[in-house]
Amino acid sequence: MLLDRAERAATVLRRLGVRAGDRVAVHLPLVPESVIATLAIGRLDAIRTTLPVSLTVPELVARTHESSARVLITADAAFWDGAVRPVKALLDHALARSTASGATPDRTVLVVNRCSRPVSWKPGRDLWWHESLGLPATTH
Repeated sequence: MLLDRAERAATVLRRLGVRAGDRVAVHLPLVPESVIATLAIGRLDAIRTTLPVSLTVPELVARTHESSARVLITADAAFWDGAVRPVKALLDHALARSTASGATPDRTVLVVNRCSRPVSWKPGRDLWWHESLGLPATTH
C-alpha cells in the first residue's frame, strides 16, 4: 500500500511538472503522507524541502522563497499539544505575503485532509491530495 501510494503521488507530481532536481516543499505534521511524499519525490530524483509545521508565517515566507518550490504539500490542520492547529492557513498567509512582494512563481498546493477542518481555497492552485491520488476522502 505504501509503495502504491508513493507511485501515485510520484505520478501526480510528474503531472504537475516536477522533474529531477526540482524542489517540492513538504509542510506536513508527522503523518503517513509525509513518508509517501518523500518516497514520491525520491522516485522523481527531485529534492524534498521540509517546512516544519512549527514555523511562523515570516519563517514560512523566507523558506518558501528560498526553496523556489513550485509544488507544496500541506495539511488542513494538525493535532498538536492536545489541540488542533491550523497548518494550511499559515502557509496561505506566507504565500500571500510572497505573492504581494512579486517574488513567488506559480505554485500548486496539495492539501492532505488530516483533520477535516474548513480551509480557504484558491482554485487553480489548491488541490486535495486524496483526489489527486485517486483515493477516497478519509481523515485520521
